[in-house]
Parts: sequence; C-alpha cells; structure tokens
Amino acid sequence: MKKIVHVAAAVITRPDGSFLLGQRAADTFYPGYWEFPGGKVEAGETPREALIRELNEELDMEVDVAWPWLTREHVYEHAHVNLHFFEVPAWHGEIHDRVHAALSWQHADSMSVAPMLPANGPILKALRLPRIMGITHAGEIGIDTQLAQLDNALAGSLRLVHIREPDLSPTDREAFAQAVVERCRHAGAIALVNGDIELARRIGANGVHLPGHQLMTLESRPEFEWVGGACHTRAELEKAARLELDYALLGAVKPTLSHPGRAALGWEAFAEQVHTLSIPVFALGGLRPDELNTAKAAGAHGIAAIRSIWQDQGEEMD
Repeated sequence: MKKIVHVAAAVITRPDGSFLLGQRAADTFYPGYWEFPGGKVEAGETPREALIRELNEELDMEVDVAWPWLTREHVYEHAHVNLHFFEVPAWHGEIHDRVHAALSWQHADSMSVAPMLPANGPILKALRLPRIMGITHAGEIGIDTQLAQLDNALAGSLRLVHIREPDLSPTDREAFAQAVVERCRHAGAIALVNGDIELARRIGANGVHLPGHQLMTLESRPEFEWVGGACHTRAELEKAARLELDYALLGAVKPTLSHPGRAALGWEAFAEQVHTLSIPVFALGGLRPDELNTAKAAGAHGIAAIRSIWQDQGEEMD
C-alpha cells in the first residue's frame, strides 16, 4: 500500500469560463501531459495554504480567492494521491510560469490540448456542469406560465433544468417534460427528469435526478450522460459519490416554501457535509442566483432553486 500524498490543485478561472492548464515538463512523471497547477501539501500545511504557496512558486501568482471544490483520489504507479481541488477566480500579479513546458487557457466543452493527467481527467466533466439549476414547478404555477418562464431563462444563461412535477397527472407530466426537453435541446441546455428513468428515456432527456429514497436503493448508476441525486445526509452524499453520480443536491440551506416545517441546514453545516466529497454538490433551499459566490465559499458547485431562478431572468447565471 502506497502512502497517500495530499496535493492541492487549482482550477484558475476567468470570467469567460476558461481555466488554466499547465503541460508537465520533460523531466517529470507523465511528461507532456496537461494538469491543473498545484503541488504537494507539505507537513504542517492545510491544502489551502499549500495551494497559495504552490501558485506563488509556480506561477508568480498571489491568490485573492480560493473556494474549496472537490477532493478525489487516484492511484498512480509511483504514488497514491489525494487531490484537493480549489476554484481560484481572483488573483493578482502577472502570471510567469516557472515549472511547466507550456500554459493554456481552455474551455471544458472545447478542449484543444491533450492528453490530460489521469487524475485530472474526471474534473473536466464536472467543469461542464452549469453552476445554476432551475427546478420546474408547473404543477403549482401552471404549465403555460412555467414554459414561458423557461423560454425567458433559456434565452438568457440558464443551461441546467430539473423537471420535477409530482403534482401533474402522468399524461400532463410527460407532455410537459417533452416540451422542456425540446426547448433545452434547442438552447444547448441539459434537461433532467426527476425519478422516472423510463420517462427520461422515452423523451430523450439528457439524464435523471434521483430522489433520496431511489438513490439509496441503487447498486449502479443509470445509463445516462448526466445523473444526480437528492441528499440530506453525509451518508447519502457518500452513496452518490460511490455510484459516481455527476452531482448531488444538498439542502435545505435556508427555510423554504416547499418544505416549511424542515429545519434549515445553514452554510456552516453545509460546508461540513460536503467537505472532501469527490462529486459536485448544488446547494438547495431558499437561495437566489446572487448567492452563488456564498455557496461556492462553502464548497458548493452551484445553486439549485425552484422559484428564484425563474424570477431573476436578468441576472448572469454562468
């Protein structure tokens, strides 16, 4: 059994959604492979402290903001690594590379460099996952109203839609879901169906969102490009990670109209629940798009909401 080496890795992002990759030098393991900048956590350091030091040493960069994101393990021939990924959206100083053969700004959906370092590869799909999820409630506000709101949101920047309609009849739910999928396909957005795997297949949805009770009974991941799950406990989050789901939802962070009697989790408890998890987690419950950075600071990938997403069409949602 190899000793576990802890590594801090930076997803350095720009407002256009691009992120920085470095090409490993010729005198290192995996020469020529591309990776996220970072390095080994030294004795007495936290992963965040190591990240700040490594980015200064490697890139001459002074970190202003570093949000915890994912923690993943990978076993190489030469090492067993535990990678602590942080998103770094703000820094100062001009970047001067000191260790890589080359640097490149990339977009996850249009990569122009390869190959990726094996431990870093799975991160690319997580970076394709939008940061804002809109959850439908046509059964509450009416199908026509919801579709009009969806059209407005898709004309803006919403690119992830969760079709959750427990109050519609089966016939109305399928017709509504089909309409949503068609609109999302036209807009280049991801459409997920809540719970009903067969319905998702029939209408050509991009994937499914698994309610907690369904998630805990599964032994393998359903065969869709995108699969996520609803979670309320660390055990459910760990089950979602073992199934290698693409994301989890955790909440309610704040009091909600949909669950008026449920105690709110709060940001501190949310951060504790998602700490060191290997998959992205959306914060859910009484949240607005303008709280996205607050959610990221607590370790969230993004925000999911039933009401505020449809009300805030003028806001940026990338």
